[in-house]
Amino acid sequence: FVSVTEDLVRRRAEHNNCEIFSLEEISLHQQEIEKLEHLDKWCRDLKILYLQNNLIPKIENVGKLKKLEYLNVALNNIERIENLEGCEELKKLDLTANFIGELSSVESLKCNIHLKELFLVGNPCTAFEGYRQFVVATLHQLKYLDSKEIERSERIKALQNYPEVKWKIREQEQAYLLKRAREKEEAQRRMQERKDEKQKQMDSKLAFDSPDSPQEKPNHAEGNGEQERCRTAENDDEDRKFWEEPTPYTPESRLETHRYIEEKRRAKDNIRESKKREKTAWTLVTAEGKVLNVNVPKLHFSLKDDEENNQIILDLAVYRHLDTSLLDVDVQPTYVRVLVKGKPFQLVLPEEVKPDSSCAKRSQTTGHLVVTMPKAKEIILAKQKVSTSIKQSVCNTQQKNTRRSGQVEKLEVDPSKYSFPDVTKIIQEKEQTGQGPIKLQPQKVTDVKK
Repeated sequence: FVSVTEDLVRRRAEHNNCEIFSLEEISLHQQEIEKLEHLDKWCRDLKILYLQNNLIPKIENVGKLKKLEYLNVALNNIERIENLEGCEELKKLDLTANFIGELSSVESLKCNIHLKELFLVGNPCTAFEGYRQFVVATLHQLKYLDSKEIERSERIKALQNYPEVKWKIREQEQAYLLKRAREKEEAQRRMQERKDEKQKQMDSKLAFDSPDSPQEKPNHAEGNGEQERCRTAENDDEDRKFWEEPTPYTPESRLETHRYIEEKRRAKDNIRESKKREKTAWTLVTAEGKVLNVNVPKLHFSLKDDEENNQIILDLAVYRHLDTSLLDVDVQPTYVRVLVKGKPFQLVLPEEVKPDSSCAKRSQTTGHLVVTMPKAKEIILAKQKVSTSIKQSVCNTQQKNTRRSGQVEKLEVDPSKYSFPDVTKIIQEKEQTGQGPIKLQPQKVTDVKK
């Protein structure tokens, strides 16, 4: 059965930053809850609690909620009003459309002195003769019953006839309790019949599916189709029988309906899952052992043979925002396989590679998956030839450059071989010849050299 879990409460406490200890209001309606528990320990500050349209059979584990002001448990399977004495601040209680037949159980609300509004519409007890008079006379603090204001004159009249009304209510209660006992027996019998019927169906199905059965089985595909049609017809008959069978509206029938719907939903989910599994059985390796090229995720890719580094590089264009945990890379000597969200991409490699030395990385810009796979055969000579040819080309380019700029270099190294007139030398000679005695020239030259 479904009960109140911490995860459920936290999800429903989004307005309070998922904090449950300081929670003042929570809505747990339509959660198929079958047992009310834990809230009195986790949420002591609760003031408003919505639990309508669940399968709760009993009010319990709310007695410690001292600050609770409004409790809504409409459309549940509650049969008695109980365990609310500890809710000292309770002002409004909604029990609409439950199964309360023990009207005398409203006496337990006498302790809730702040209770102003009570809703019992749609309960069996509202059909009792003297129902409203009894409740008005029992709970003096009430201001509204079933949305209708209680007048002072109505209360006085109810109190005057209280002993007589109380006696009538007790009689009707006893009759209702006997009827409920019969309904419970009937529900138990129906459940047992349904169980026995299911067991028979299971036994007959097992007998039909067993390999020792004497029936001649048709072709596999035809057999599957026939089985599917039979199963659908059986399900349709079962559905029709269940929904057309008249049953009284009781807590048991309500619970039974819920269980039936849940069972059918689970069966559909299982069929859907099995079909999905059948579809995803892709052929990656043939019966003869031949590895196939497969691209189920339909991704762009490129396979590069990096001869310089003696390796093969696969660039797979996976989606940029895809989580890396959804990728599974498997490198084998002759092929590489990548599972993208369970869909296989497989590529046969042109040469054997080393799986142990291979590595896979995601590109930080494009998000692509780059798988680097070193080749199994190491080619050292090719690498040396490449390097010597590179050296030769470098030498050649250097020689060419030297030829082009040879004139400038010759001017700096050996000015005597320079074919053009040296402009700087001409100017220096002119300056030296214009300076008087020859004995001063060497001194001038040494100065220039310094």
